[in-house]
Amino acid sequence: MRVATFNILNGRVPTDQHVDLVGFREAIRRLDVDVLAMQEVDHNQHRSDHADLTAIAAEAMGAPEHRFVAALSGSPGATWIASTGEEQPDAAAYGIALVSRFPVRGWRVVRLAPVPVRIPMRFSGRRLPELVRDEPRVAVVADVESPDGEVTVVNTHLSFIDWWNGRQLRRLVADIADDTGPVLLMGDLNMGPERATRLTGMTSGVQLLTYPAAGPNQQIDHVLVRGSVRTHRGEAVALPVSDHRALAVDVELLQHPV
Repeated sequence: MRVATFNILNGRVPTDQHVDLVGFREAIRRLDVDVLAMQEVDHNQHRSDHADLTAIAAEAMGAPEHRFVAALSGSPGATWIASTGEEQPDAAAYGIALVSRFPVRGWRVVRLAPVPVRIPMRFSGRRLPELVRDEPRVAVVADVESPDGEVTVVNTHLSFIDWWNGRQLRRLVADIADDTGPVLLMGDLNMGPERATRLTGMTSGVQLLTYPAAGPNQQIDHVLVRGSVRTHRGEAVALPVSDHRALAVDVELLQHPV
């Protein structure tokens, strides 16, 4: 099976920040993967024409299984609050999504707390640091029944704050510790491959530069693997939308652990 992780930037074109739903559909079709992990996904947001980006991706893939999980509910600049998972299905929200052409036997959600206080951050062009508030994060875990067997697939988007995203990643790995079969952990981890593999004890399925899309100089998007998994033919794909390249790889589930 072929899988990919893609931070979609709400379906925006980074050169002028407009949402391009046609370009978004084309991007998903061009990827042509069986399982897709997406981050920065809008749901019923004004800035993305009130579209359900998860449903659009599922339709473009021909995928019957899909799940959007909100990290934040409401709209940016207005009622932007942490999601509880109890919101109405048509509520405006922002988060992550997992889309699969293969059956999913079960889903679960792992909520990852933000830094509890405002923290100073330095931004390009600013002389002094600014106090910023971290966002709540979330992960979705799916038990996917692929043609080669069942595999646990995890999608997440971790904090941009270095000393905190490591805590979030360890929390997530602890949650899937009892999954004894093959595991794929995908997403925008906001860290490089050496740190991601060290914190998880997992193997990088593909090491390619993914950010920024126009001339990538770092890899913060990952497909990590554990157990009886082998990966082939990885690529970082520049697409019509987003400031990230999508990271795609072929995954083979083996009969015996590697």
